[in-house]
Amino acid sequence: MSTLILPNQTDAVDQASVKIDQVRSVLAQVLTGHHDACLTCSFQAEDVLLTKLAIEFDKRIPILFLDTGYHFAETYEYRDRMSREWGLNLINLLPEKTVAEQEAEHGLLYQTAPDQCCKLRKVEPLFKAVGEYRIWLTGLRREQAKSRAALEESALFTLPGGRQVQKLAPLAAWSTRDVWQACERLEIPLLPLYERGYSSIGCEPCTTLPLDPNDPRSGRWAGRKVECGIHIEAAPAK
Repeated sequence: MSTLILPNQTDAVDQASVKIDQVRSVLAQVLTGHHDACLTCSFQAEDVLLTKLAIEFDKRIPILFLDTGYHFAETYEYRDRMSREWGLNLINLLPEKTVAEQEAEHGLLYQTAPDQCCKLRKVEPLFKAVGEYRIWLTGLRREQAKSRAALEESALFTLPGGRQVQKLAPLAAWSTRDVWQACERLEIPLLPLYERGYSSIGCEPCTTLPLDPNDPRSGRWAGRKVECGIHIEAAPAK
């Protein structure tokens, strides 16, 4: 017995396929025959989707994960599962100090100075790693936050020290619905925390359920800030 597909469902499937193929086209140009690209992955939906599409063209593309030591247990479990099942070339980026060392020296920075905590555990490790590549692939989307509304699909990004990398965001124009439809289309299992109502997932101490249902990142840092800093360019040298 065949499954009945309504017209609007067919349109959604077709639109998802078109969008997926557009991203594949970008990735084919970037990754085929080249080995100087990396992809940052938080293991949220858009990053996992982009990872799935990227490894179609380069199975060994470095997948950079910021292992802050503060992630949800579910995030670590999901990361390990997807890395194992997809055979990812996963690179866990570690801060200079362990959680215990940092807390012994500074206390709970995520409470007292979240910008400094993000700098030590996210920004510095990532910029150091990304500087080893020419191309930086990311799952960023304009719809995620007001701070990302002007996000370009391709732009030069200046790292501390002046080195520039080509930063690509093939999903920049995608909506959350687009991402979920594509993940369903490609049969990608998602981080279980979404089922508990989380819409933007980072370190456990700094992530809550969304405070504003219309703002997916309103559950980050208790509303004290909206970005960790890894997508903010270094100021030009004077």
